[in-house]
Amino acid sequence: MSGVERITAGAGTSTSAGTSYHAAGVDVAAGDRAVELMRGHVARATRPEVVGSLGGFAGLFALDTARYRRPLLASSTDGVGTKIALARALDTHDTVGIDLVAMVVDDLVVCGAEPLFLLDYIACGAVVPARIAEIVSGIAAGCEQAGAALVGGETAEHPGLMGSDDYDLAATGVGVVEADDVLGPERVQPGDVVVAMASSGIHSNGFSLVRHILFGPVDSGQPGGVPETAAAGLRAYVPSLGDTLGGSLLTPTRIYARDCLALAAAVEVHAFAHITGGGLAANIARVIPAGLVATLDRASWAVPEIFGLLAERGAVAQADMESTFNQGIGMVAVLPAGVVPEALALLAEREVPSWVVGKIAAAPGGTPAGREPGVGEPSADAAPRARLVGRHPG
Repeated sequence: MSGVERITAGAGTSTSAGTSYHAAGVDVAAGDRAVELMRGHVARATRPEVVGSLGGFAGLFALDTARYRRPLLASSTDGVGTKIALARALDTHDTVGIDLVAMVVDDLVVCGAEPLFLLDYIACGAVVPARIAEIVSGIAAGCEQAGAALVGGETAEHPGLMGSDDYDLAATGVGVVEADDVLGPERVQPGDVVVAMASSGIHSNGFSLVRHILFGPVDSGQPGGVPETAAAGLRAYVPSLGDTLGGSLLTPTRIYARDCLALAAAVEVHAFAHITGGGLAANIARVIPAGLVATLDRASWAVPEIFGLLAERGAVAQADMESTFNQGIGMVAVLPAGVVPEALALLAEREVPSWVVGKIAAAPGGTPAGREPGVGEPSADAAPRARLVGRHPG
């Protein structure tokens, strides 16, 4: 079902064998209770364009087409991944809801789209109303941060296929952008500057490696598969982090959507890149056209302590750290050099730490920007479209 009703079927439905849905492991009454507990959270995550009340079969959104010349709808879908294992191990479930929203809306804004609304999907082995409500409270909080409405969702109970403590999250978001304002590699030019925006931590990528470093083999008898000794370590305070290890790891992903939209409204922006799986260079390369290269200077920022801790404990090589984690940069903007001071000032006002991390230039031996190589010409893809140079301070 859609809307915020997350009931999968009627309670006590009998079969010819005389059993019931409840006997098969689906607790519809718990689903009803979960919906009631989450109503207040969902009510806060709205926009004026939302039509109808809670409990419908579909979420309705009245797009005001008069506001746009040629509106394009943008869509994105994502999940949280194995970061959920930490949430389960620590019995802390609201932060991963914020992560879920961030992974969707921060992808939407890369093309310049304003996030409009989002729908979530929660799969679980058993509906625990308080836990489902806690997850949805985080999703609603993330939507509020992004300026998007939470127009619907589904909670699916999978008894026997998932453990009673298991759950997974996914969401799909929709945004809108003027056709003339779509950002991307077509706008990027030689001489452009790359401005980095600080991450809030690990965000929601690379947690399979985090698990491997910190937890060892999966213990299927423990929440999240985290062995008891490792779970105790997650609760230990780490002075260099200024937090417990688990608290630092569960820090929610920063939501950049409104900041990026404000930046694009104030200055000329050519492209954004959301730094997720693959790391800084790989994600920036996605918005660099053929014939150009982004050179990124490690000396421009100090890598946050949490990444150093993981690298040290796991003896992880720098190349592997850089291709797995964001290393302290969660979003970048590519823009003309002349607007950089204004861009940095705006981001500072919005309390987003930012700095110049690199620049765009013609790739050595590459073809001119905007033109693919002809027969007999060297390929512009023979060299990476983004590269890291230098060393981090300290």
